[in-house]
Amino acid sequence: MGINGHGEGGGGRQWARADATRQALLEAAQEVFADRGYNDAGIAEIVERSGISVGSLYHHYGGKAGLYLALWEDYNRLQEERAAQAVAWARKKGEQDPIALFIAGARAYLQACWEHRQVARLFLEGEGPSGFTLMRRARARQWIAQNTKLLRGLDGAGDGAGARRRQVLSQVLTAVIAEAGREISVAEDEQAAQEILEEVCRILIRLAR
Repeated sequence: MGINGHGEGGGGRQWARADATRQALLEAAQEVFADRGYNDAGIAEIVERSGISVGSLYHHYGGKAGLYLALWEDYNRLQEERAAQAVAWARKKGEQDPIALFIAGARAYLQACWEHRQVARLFLEGEGPSGFTLMRRARARQWIAQNTKLLRGLDGAGDGAGARRRQVLSQVLTAVIAEAGREISVAEDEQAAQEILEEVCRILIRLAR
């Protein structure tokens, strides 16, 4: 029994219902944003597709911008987790080469761009709410910083020219990956997506070496 005397199960069921509500709203919003673009997407259509009340939408997300940004955060979290898991798995197998570790993370990111291509296209190509461009730029800077750290082993731990090379290299490689993700997300089929992915990995290796 919980401290309120109603048992712990009641709170768990309430949480599950709220989670199901949020998920239904996000799924409907993703479809509407993909079909209409952010600016032309309407709250009424999102509510109709989700089967959730407009009051619940505003309660959980505060409106259309909140839904869009929640999708954005979920997508970024997915990508970060996939890349981190791929790098960790490569290290577990004994890989120590910074380039190989970088490619493992890049490959996982690009694979997710295909597997979640609808939402990838939404964020890589489309417009968003006010301030979203700045958020996207901030995320890109964070991504570059993470990649720079991953590539640190290329020139040892010193500063100076080696650190500058890593920074510039990370910026170039990150830009290549971002553009490749866009191309993969609009590929005509899985085979085409995989061909792009493999060619991009080859290009990244050549650039990094």
